[in-house]
Amino acid sequence: MRLIQLEPHAGQFHVGVVDEAGVDVRLLDGVSSTLDLAARAIVAGITVEQQAAATPGTQQLDYAALLGSGRVRSPLHHPDPAHCLVSGTGLTHLGSAATRDAMHQKLRQQAEQGTLTDSIRMFQWGVEGGRPAPGQVGAQPEWFYKGNGDIVAHPGAQLDSPDFALDGGEEPELVGLYLIGPDGAPHRLGFAVGNEFSDHVTERSNYLYLAHSKLRTCAVGPELRTGPLARDLRGTSRILRGGAVVWEKPFLTGEANMCHSLENLEYHHFKYARHRRPGDVHLHFFGTATLSFADGIAAQPDDVFEVDLPALGAPLRNTLRKVPAAFAPGDVRAL
Repeated sequence: MRLIQLEPHAGQFHVGVVDEAGVDVRLLDGVSSTLDLAARAIVAGITVEQQAAATPGTQQLDYAALLGSGRVRSPLHHPDPAHCLVSGTGLTHLGSAATRDAMHQKLRQQAEQGTLTDSIRMFQWGVEGGRPAPGQVGAQPEWFYKGNGDIVAHPGAQLDSPDFALDGGEEPELVGLYLIGPDGAPHRLGFAVGNEFSDHVTERSNYLYLAHSKLRTCAVGPELRTGPLARDLRGTSRILRGGAVVWEKPFLTGEANMCHSLENLEYHHFKYARHRRPGDVHLHFFGTATLSFADGIAAQPDDVFEVDLPALGAPLRNTLRKVPAAFAPGDVRAL
């Protein structure tokens, strides 16, 4: 099932079900948000898909018109942004078979020379132990914090890059969407496509700047896809400048293209008690192997990022915008 959130008026949300043809949207009656829908499903002991299917609603809207009007929001949010944790895991994707073979060769060469970097070593741990048997604990992945719900840009909106940033580049990724139940149990509602958006120049200058490079806006949506996820997912990431494509590349995701199982990544995120606070929402990025930055592309203001993963619905598009700093040295006030 394909779910979206609409905000026709400020602060007033609706939930809709997109038909499989991607043409019409059925609005659900009496549902104020995806969070509301999911909370009802938890209480009823059913899936969010079953809850949506059982919820009345006869009003039909044109999906393309909704996307074009800018009324489609990220498919899951919390009304209090502080109760939405946005995070991710890196070094999780194998990439193509050729990339995998090249990586393994590099691993062997560096192991022989005793020059394994921390990044390559962590990737190797994932290759060797990221897919444990179901119910078992596997290798711990890289983990990073992006922010709370305030940093999530809705589909079609601008991705703000602060003027102190050295770069602002796309990262096409699979995103898991979760709600913590009243008893502290994490519930996965489904998956969405995302643009994790990071400062790659800052990260590459020193790997210890990774945490700084991730504190940027991101985008998720437009759809939440419920049900089982295909193991092999194939999409395309693009940058458009003045309406013309200046960079385009396929990307692979799904467990068939990852060195960690989703179960293992979820375990290492939710094993922390503070990540299981009842009522909280989690948006978790699962990583990528495709970046325009790696091909020498420097995104510019007004460039449009497009992440197209057909298995998860309509493409995610956002425009890059540079914003002036709102804080300067000395702005901290002593009380």
